Amino acid sequence: MSRPKKKVREAALDIIEAVEKNQSYSNLILNQTIKKYQFTGPDAALLTEISYGTIQRKLTLDYYLSPFMKKKVEHWVKLLLRLSVYQMVYLDKIPDRAIIHEAVEIAKKRGHKGIAGMVNGVLRSIQREGLPSLDKIKDSTRRLSIETSHPEWLIKRWIGQYGLDQTKKMCEENLFPPVQTGRVNETLTTREDVINRLKEEGVSAVPSPFIPIAIRAVEGNLARSKAYKEGLFTIQDESSMLVAYALELEPGQQVLDACAAPGGKTTHIAEMLNNTGKVAALDLHPHKVKLILDQVKRLRLENVEARALDSRKAGDVFEIESFDRVLVDAPCSGLGVLRRKPDIKYSKVEEDIYALKSVQMDILHETSKLVKKGGLLVFSTCTVDKEENVETAAHFLEHHPEFEPNRLQMPEGIPMKDHEYLLQIFPQDFGGDGFFISSFRKKGL
Repeated sequence: MSRPKKKVREAALDIIEAVEKNQSYSNLILNQTIKKYQFTGPDAALLTEISYGTIQRKLTLDYYLSPFMKKKVEHWVKLLLRLSVYQMVYLDKIPDRAIIHEAVEIAKKRGHKGIAGMVNGVLRSIQREGLPSLDKIKDSTRRLSIETSHPEWLIKRWIGQYGLDQTKKMCEENLFPPVQTGRVNETLTTREDVINRLKEEGVSAVPSPFIPIAIRAVEGNLARSKAYKEGLFTIQDESSMLVAYALELEPGQQVLDACAAPGGKTTHIAEMLNNTGKVAALDLHPHKVKLILDQVKRLRLENVEARALDSRKAGDVFEIESFDRVLVDAPCSGLGVLRRKPDIKYSKVEEDIYALKSVQMDILHETSKLVKKGGLLVFSTCTVDKEENVETAAHFLEHHPEFEPNRLQMPEGIPMKDHEYLLQIFPQDFGGDGFFISSFRKKGL
């Protein structure tokens, strides 16, 4: 029995509502919706654009709508207006009349004629009168918050940590979708071969200028290719790929990946070991361990053992000083991946950051015991907040005198200063996620 077909804008409204009402993850609910209603090609692209775009620019859209909203409306109606204004402002290929017509039809279907008339009136008023100017906002912090749709507390926090210029660049970069990137599985093939294989399939990709084993999609979806299904590469952000380089891996080593799901870094480590040694991959949740094992199988790797285990209890399972390398890609606020998960910036509060730092310290303390003398402990996060990054690294060194800073080893395309053991990557640096990497060596050899 085939599923009833749903129109793109109706589906987008459902996605936005699920994110707001149920705190659903935007990336997961989008993928589920595409699969459920079998959206393909331009329809899937439009659904992705208007769903992400509306969530991403929520504060800006509400500012644009506010002068035209004379009375309180049901929440879904406000979301429908947001969705429609996003298209009117940011998508120049779709005529306003088509956007307004579709919004009115959805309002009739989900509500009644009165709601449809109100939606029509608001959108036609915006079309006729134009948008309120952002220049009217005199306070620079609030203006940046509304312009780039980041909560004011977050803007203030980042300005305090990095200054206005860096914060503005980061917030502006966060509004645009990231380039899809892949990591070539060199145990099976080469970058050149993967690019040629993709070309035969009608997918255009080019070499990354920063990472020697990375490719960047130009046209087409890398994840839907046969080359991907055959394990020739993995979808992974370029910033995330740098973590395995920091581990300074050599064949035959024993490596612990303490917070491993969904397996991107685990499999990169296994590939850099050239299928030798062993990678012990841990995650708290059994269903996430399955994600790791699925990737391992697809990539035809034989040196990974994954298990469900709280890494704060890793010392109960593994012997002290039994790993050459330990990676703690720690739980964090995710404030470096706002382009992929725009809903995060509205759901997080400042207290979350301090609570996460405590979890990070517990994991680092426990897993540091498992590092051999002379071995490396690498700590990374996908956030840009100093509290979760620089402060956690400094706190670890202060309380673990058996470790010392270790200069990070990075590919040539990533500029590093002498003796630098910390690396903060911003989304605007080379188009990757906001990311933090640090390296510590255990004394004794």
